[in-house]
Amino acid sequence: MGLFDGLLGGVVGAEMATVVNALIEKHGGLQGIVAQLEQQGLGGTVRSWVGTGANQPITADQIHQAFGSDAVKELAAKVGLSPQDLAAKLSAILPQAVDKLTPGGTVPKT
Repeated sequence: MGLFDGLLGGVVGAEMATVVNALIEKHGGLQGIVAQLEQQGLGGTVRSWVGTGANQPITADQIHQAFGSDAVKELAAKVGLSPQDLAAKLSAILPQAVDKLTPGGTVPKT
């Protein structure tokens, strides 16, 4: 069980918590996810998830763009989903997950 699985499990379900955790770990932690999204032009979106206001949506296509098709395919294969289905699920879950992992409106340093 990964670092965030327990915290996220109740929010997104155990299987998707594992996927989100793997994505976070692959990018060097929550800071890495935020940086990756900012580099891909989605800074305003990811900052809305970290902040205390409403979460802006992200599309499945933006998930593919931000993390790369290869990374999405790799994660999808691990959980037995198509890359399109996984990207759609991540587009619904990732904003909630980042929001839950940043309750004070800031990204933890670890």
